Amino acid sequence: MVASSYVFDPADPRAPSQEVWDALTDEARREIVANLPSEIPRAGPPEGDPHSWPKARAREALGQWFRSKGRSVYLGSELPVYYPDEPMFAPDLIAVLDVETHHRMAWVVSDEGKGLDFVLEIHVSGDRHKDAVVNVERLARLGVPEYFFYEPLRRRIAGHRLPRSGATSYEPIIPQGGRWSSLVLDLDLAIDQDGLRFFAGPAPLPDARELIEQLSAMVDGAVERAEGEAARAQEEAARAHEEAARAQEEAARAQEEAARAQEEAARADRLAAKLRELGVDPESLE
Repeated sequence: MVASSYVFDPADPRAPSQEVWDALTDEARREIVANLPSEIPRAGPPEGDPHSWPKARAREALGQWFRSKGRSVYLGSELPVYYPDEPMFAPDLIAVLDVETHHRMAWVVSDEGKGLDFVLEIHVSGDRHKDAVVNVERLARLGVPEYFFYEPLRRRIAGHRLPRSGATSYEPIIPQGGRWSSLVLDLDLAIDQDGLRFFAGPAPLPDARELIEQLSAMVDGAVERAEGEAARAQEEAARAHEEAARAQEEAARAQEEAARAQEEAARADRLAAKLRELGVDPESLE
């Protein structure tokens, strides 16, 4: 192993070739990864919401989906990607399956030990040829299994897939029923009224806004149920209070009746005693 003497061109930063990388010490590799640029020079004017919205929506939906499935999938947006001795590029969305999902400043293939599994580019303005033609050749040559190209203003999707491991040219993905299948993600891509959407079977993956709406509806429903249960509990408590009050009234009446009965019995005893004093048998009067 050798120490790093690798120098990259700031105008065309590249990771070392795999041969050079394999000969480096771990410390030299870490130094190269730390020094490779993580900022992307802007190639054209800002493309606004038609570009940023579907990118963010796709990343949020996919992130939530894979987290719910317990699968470790790294998702990045405009992250510098360095294949060995290749010009750096930064796709709108990348996915790499079954890797750690910690934060990264760049994806250096030699350091990660794995290339990209899925790439999505979103084109609004500027050099369409790069996304529609150049990327199709380049990403296939680099061995990226799937590449999708989405045009929100034209409402178009184009999908490309390597037909087999080791292939270096793509075959087009033919849509079925308005959906383009991604074997890498095990999902479908389609365009709905809001633009690009991922589907798992017949169900669309919810985006952040929809998840918030669902959560809000769940919270509202829970609050309504809790308020209803509280109202029912108050009604039951009121009924129990009324029943207890009635029971107390009935007990009081029973006590009054018992007292009156005792008084009547006492008067009867006194009257009987008086009659006996007068020589009259009370029983003879019955």
